[in-house]
Amino acid sequence: MQQAEDFRAESLALAGILEDLPEAEFHQPTLFKEWSIDHILGHLHLFNVAAVASLKGPDSFANFISPVVTDMQMGKSILDCQFPWLDGLSGRALFEAWRNGAEVCADSFAQADPKDRVKWIGPDMSTLSSITARQMETWAHGQAVFDLLGLERRDLDRIRNIAHLGVATFGWTFLNRQEEVPAPAPYVELTGPSGAVWQWNEPQKDNFVRGQAVEFAQVVTQTRSIADTALQASGDVAHHWMNHAQCFAGPPVSPPAKGQRHKAG
Repeated sequence: MQQAEDFRAESLALAGILEDLPEAEFHQPTLFKEWSIDHILGHLHLFNVAAVASLKGPDSFANFISPVVTDMQMGKSILDCQFPWLDGLSGRALFEAWRNGAEVCADSFAQADPKDRVKWIGPDMSTLSSITARQMETWAHGQAVFDLLGLERRDLDRIRNIAHLGVATFGWTFLNRQEEVPAPAPYVELTGPSGAVWQWNEPQKDNFVRGQAVEFAQVVTQTRSIADTALQASGDVAHHWMNHAQCFAGPPVSPPAKGQRHKAG
């Protein structure tokens, strides 16, 4: 499954900028909810391991995720839910655990049938969707790390997986806010880092989103406000979608305001 290799590459890209980071800097707060790099790695590590457990069957996944779900039901934040499982793991030790776990996750999904169904928190999904979600989370949370360190990420055409997820969750953005899903969905035309042009949905002259695939991915993952991009959104439906887009699971989350999330100068 190519998406498993894309996830691996995304993880390696993030690992590359953390390889020589001093221990103390893992605890710096980012612009994402003031999560530290340590918090982000813990979050990614937990759900990478959860994804591997899901491949082993419903019982394996239930046994792994039950303590996390119990904590969530008690009102704990998703961040607080990871601490008992991490059991004090942090800093460079956590970095190594996350990096090794990402390799295990990539290896496991590379051998999976992309059409197989796996359990998750919420609806079941295909293994293809599951590993794409792992790439998306790694890329999105990784953006906060690149921003904190003042680094520009060199994106490649594997960003198409995340853009596709963003388009596929058009309806979810509205349903998650208990709104009626408008029709038709906007035409989407994006240019990848290589210059390739990707298209989704039927062409429409007054209902579309156009621009760079990286910026579209930033908007649907809520790492940037659409006001901080050069994306073109035409029509009420496209505008509403881009101002509320959310390609990840969980309760509705408001996108960042203009300038709220940015690369450190």
